[in-house]
Amino acid sequence: MAHYELTTPVTEEQVRQLRVNDTVTLQGTLFGIRDATQIHMLDRGRTTRFDLRGHAVIHTAPNVRKVEKSEQYPAGYQPICIGTTTSDRMERFTRPLMEQYGVRITIGKGGMREGTLDALHELGGVYLAIVGGTAALETTWIEQIEDVDLDDLNPESLWKFRIKNFGPLLVGMDSHCNSLYTEVKTDVEERRAEVLASLGVRK
Repeated sequence: MAHYELTTPVTEEQVRQLRVNDTVTLQGTLFGIRDATQIHMLDRGRTTRFDLRGHAVIHTAPNVRKVEKSEQYPAGYQPICIGTTTSDRMERFTRPLMEQYGVRITIGKGGMREGTLDALHELGGVYLAIVGGTAALETTWIEQIEDVDLDDLNPESLWKFRIKNFGPLLVGMDSHCNSLYTEVKTDVEERRAEVLASLGVRK
């Protein structure tokens, strides 16, 4: 288990160094993305002016306040609470997001499934986990909302955040076909079987 400090955008080589149970702290740029964002980008053919190659995306629809544009708020939005949403329902978007837009890092909570694990292995990516209920802490890691695209989908716009010391985040799925979620599921099933056997219960 090791800790890595990464500044986005990252290379495939950097991502493939990461292993499950490593931790990562990110610097630089992070893009906020959610269900509607990806439906419009990947199902309905809309494009973004942002270059996502080598970048990290986080599953979020942030709570923000509309303000006058200024040096402090260049996008016209003040971050109020930027938390992470459950990733599983966005499973089908992982591969096309990597293939079409070059995304390398996905950040979310709850983990993802085999399709994501295959895409991370084949294309060179990683899934970083955030513990649920830490939105207030996450918000302190975001210095500024620098820009926003597809804003007619607000709050499921495509957000460009400037981040500092975002983490540490846990590597939940890596590019070597390892998944913390699979390991936990297997461990739980084994323990359940042991408990049932000790009680004389047949499966």
